[in-house]
Amino acid sequence: QVQVVESGGGLVQPGGSLRLSCAVSGSPANLVGIGWYRQPPGKQRKLVARITSDDVIKYGDFVEGRFTLGRYNADNMVYLQMNSLKPEDTAIYFCNADVYDGAASLVKDFWGQGNQVTVSS
Repeated sequence: QVQVVESGGGLVQPGGSLRLSCAVSGSPANLVGIGWYRQPPGKQRKLVARITSDDVIKYGDFVEGRFTLGRYNADNMVYLQMNSLKPEDTAIYFCNADVYDGAASLVKDFWGQGNQVTVSS
């Protein structure tokens, strides 16, 4: 059973930094990619950053060099380092894992519970 567990959200002042962490358990050998998405109040969920199994990283346009996605010393654990945070970065941040299901020959999505990030003075 694949589980996605996030940690590290909270309240930070504008210009501050936060690090979010995500651990995927259950099928680390079949991981296609791990990504962070965010959903501000009343808006759609959007990609923040994603890393594939061969370490290709894609960032959302709004990141503008402020965030860094990286791996811990395990392929199934990643972090999102967020610097120069702005009030508009306030959102629930979700970790997503794409896992290949060989029996069904398709990629399945698994989501964490979401972590609130609030940027406010």
